Amino acid sequence: MNPFWYRRRRGLVVLTTAAGAALCLAGIAPTSSARAQDTAAETPWVVSLGDSFISGEAGRWAGNSNDRAEGYSHTDRAFSSVTTRSDPHRVYGASFDDRCNRSDSAEVNTAPIHGQRLNLACSGATSTAILLPEHGGSPFKSEPSQAEQLQKAVTGHAVRAVVVSVGGNDLGFEDVITTCAKDFLKPFKAEPCAPTMALKVRDRLPAMRTAAVKTLADVTTAMSRAGHPKGSYRLILQSYPSPLPDGARVRYPGEKYNRLSKGGCPFFDKDFTWAHDELVPAISTALAAAAHAGGAEFLDLSRAFEGREVCSKTTLHADPKTRPSGSTSEWVRFVTSGVGQGQRQESLHPNYYGQLALGTCLGLKLDHAPGNHSCLNTAEAGPHDMRLQTAP
Repeated sequence: MNPFWYRRRRGLVVLTTAAGAALCLAGIAPTSSARAQDTAAETPWVVSLGDSFISGEAGRWAGNSNDRAEGYSHTDRAFSSVTTRSDPHRVYGASFDDRCNRSDSAEVNTAPIHGQRLNLACSGATSTAILLPEHGGSPFKSEPSQAEQLQKAVTGHAVRAVVVSVGGNDLGFEDVITTCAKDFLKPFKAEPCAPTMALKVRDRLPAMRTAAVKTLADVTTAMSRAGHPKGSYRLILQSYPSPLPDGARVRYPGEKYNRLSKGGCPFFDKDFTWAHDELVPAISTALAAAAHAGGAEFLDLSRAFEGREVCSKTTLHADPKTRPSGSTSEWVRFVTSGVGQGQRQESLHPNYYGQLALGTCLGLKLDHAPGNHSCLNTAEAGPHDMRLQTAP
């Protein structure tokens, strides 16, 4: 269980510690002496900001399954065998109501670290949802600017690290993937999307990099205003794991409809390979440059799910005979229509096992000296067996 929880009501952020003390962060600040005592007594915070890949989107699902019985073969963590019903609030809490989908398995919650944890990320967020209001930041899904929330939340509290995931929505990653899936499903003249979308992505990458740099600048400003000068905490920008394998490693041979109906991966071989070999690495390269320009450490996650991607040959779906497992299941939510089995917005996001893996990566990152690192998994092992390597 988290050592605290918080809620928003009419613009207020209320933080409750395990000891039961509550502080209305949008109201009267504590006295300087009280703040100093609190800061000295508590363990430092780790805070996550950004989009769906760090909010915990798809953390509801422990693997994938097409079998409806027993909560889709025990993959639906929101399913109760007692009531035989699913309630996403069991995983996403109150954040399910506005679809921010901050799951209990989000990386900041599951990272093996000692201290307070706070997840301010929201699924679907662009850089605009993070920026300070005076720099163009605006409310998103009824929640204030994340940088503004950060400033109020950490005032008077020791902070170990702020971890940011941003850029994918500024780039239009969902639009890219949706276009590729639609092209695969066209009844006539269906062709890979890669030749067209590669040009669009190339043109969008510079703006994405700029947006990430501005985001890091506003996070730094918010922290400074909260009494945390640059260098007193670790600022980390992370990239995105590839949700798809290359075309040679797809579990469903032939570019047929069963890639959608069975696998939840409706893409041409060429698009699989482009997304895995070019798209995700290009995003990581741009974000690494943004981290350098913004004075942040970089955590490269682009190959963290290698062999665990949706429809990868080295993974299995759960069924009545095969229980979900972190060493055999996919670590990415497969593509769904959002009718019946969960929400469409969960598609192609790190699922429960993926979130655990990212949490392990974050823990390893914080255990190492500041610098740039990449995180990789261990073949045939679970999400707790991740490895960190020094990156350029």
